[in-house]
Amino acid sequence: MLFNSFEFIFLFLPITLVLFFYISRKKDSTGHQSAILWLIIASLVFYGWWKPINLPLIIFSMLVNYYLGYWMSNSIAKPWIKKTVFLIGIIFNLGLIVYFKYFVFILSNINQIIGSDFTLPSIVLPLGISFFTFQQIAYLVDAYRGETKEYDLRKYMLFVCFFPQLIAGPIVHHKEILPQFEKASIYKFSQTTLSIGLTVFIAGLFKKVIFADRIAEYSNLAFAAASQGIDLTFAEAWVGALGYTLQLYFDFSGYCDMAIGASYMFGIRLPLNFNSPYKAISIVDFWRRWHITLSHFLRDYLYIPLGGSRKGKVRRYLNLLITMLIGGLWHGAGWTFIFWGGLHGIYLIVNHLYRSVRLGWGHNLKNDGWLLRMTGQIVTFIAVVISWVFFKANSFETATSMLQSMFGFKGIELPDFLAPYLGFLRNVGIGFSGFTVNVGISQKYATFGILILLLIVWLTPNTQQWMGKYNPALTEPVEQYQSQWQQQLWHYLSWQPNKIWTVIIASLTVLSLLCFSRVSEFLYFQF
Repeated sequence: MLFNSFEFIFLFLPITLVLFFYISRKKDSTGHQSAILWLIIASLVFYGWWKPINLPLIIFSMLVNYYLGYWMSNSIAKPWIKKTVFLIGIIFNLGLIVYFKYFVFILSNINQIIGSDFTLPSIVLPLGISFFTFQQIAYLVDAYRGETKEYDLRKYMLFVCFFPQLIAGPIVHHKEILPQFEKASIYKFSQTTLSIGLTVFIAGLFKKVIFADRIAEYSNLAFAAASQGIDLTFAEAWVGALGYTLQLYFDFSGYCDMAIGASYMFGIRLPLNFNSPYKAISIVDFWRRWHITLSHFLRDYLYIPLGGSRKGKVRRYLNLLITMLIGGLWHGAGWTFIFWGGLHGIYLIVNHLYRSVRLGWGHNLKNDGWLLRMTGQIVTFIAVVISWVFFKANSFETATSMLQSMFGFKGIELPDFLAPYLGFLRNVGIGFSGFTVNVGISQKYATFGILILLLIVWLTPNTQQWMGKYNPALTEPVEQYQSQWQQQLWHYLSWQPNKIWTVIIASLTVLSLLCFSRVSEFLYFQF
């Protein structure tokens, strides 16, 4: 079931909410336990809506991980037995994800290397397997370290399958979510809580339906043409790359808002997972803002155990590269994803080398002026756009063709409506036939659409900042490097529970629902 579907918005979510608070009316623990059980049932229905055959898999996964964690936390005293149980748990989880997500990829590469022809029956990737598997790996690690314990199977199942974060994150920790369900306040209906959650949910729905799905039309046309061997013009290639950059931004940002909003309607705060990443002034800063919970997982459970920065600079850079390569593989079973991860690993190494040089010169990086910050933001954004080409492309040939066009190796052709203003550029070999019939992109809609969305990304606050003091996320947004007058302006325009904002949110809701011409999956569902 998709957040951006009629059955979720008009059936599943309201029914789940109403019954949750109805069941919670009993003031004793029985009412709370029954409400938790209802949320588990509803979450499993949500998960099984697309393909019920996957329900036994997630239930089996939860049972195995719960009992392994329980034994490590409460029953095993001998270290070697505890370590054995822990390794069994890790092998079990990685075995599931390798079989369902990577086995076909591995087998196809083996066939290429040794010239064999091994085949497997079609394997359908279960929704959200990367997310709920990593979440349970984190639980096992914390249980092994003695940092968390769970005695109640129902609470553990809710921690894993709570529907707002089940399919595409955020990746949550046991200690972040379960204590919230211990609070009596979440079992009492609150109009304020509902209105805040609904506002954030609608903001995410608007981003997905109005921004992401519309701009996707242009990026899909460009990448489809490139994959068919059609040479794109300079303008078409940049529209395709920027279009996908913005589609992915608003698609993932919209999903994160909808997850946080849906969860907050139940009084539960999820961790912030997306925080204006295209405002980042460096690649390090970008990964503090993009898919924050995955970045934290890779840092805490891979980079640091590999040695982090504790074993010298060379080892640190190698650890960074390994971590990002695995991060790329996590996103998909393909060499383009691995290359994308490796590219970001190289970006991070270069960024750390740059910082080391400047620190060696005695620079205080926190005191960089606006020019350095702006330069860093532009360079970071272009680097990210280039990397997204590999992320989106179905092959290296497609990605290479796109990049050749983007960097002018096939000539530079701008949109023809710019000719009256920039015609003098013909003297240096720049043409104005930037959009062709072969690709079919509408040049004015695409160009101005991308420009408007870029201005929104760069100049406006994100949803959490719009919510101001009502911020429903578990973690606060980081500093956005705004001037004092900008901070005052956005603070004045921030959301308030009043009639004006009610009209605005109602208008966004109606507009979003009217644009439900087709229901599209969120991009991160495929990971």
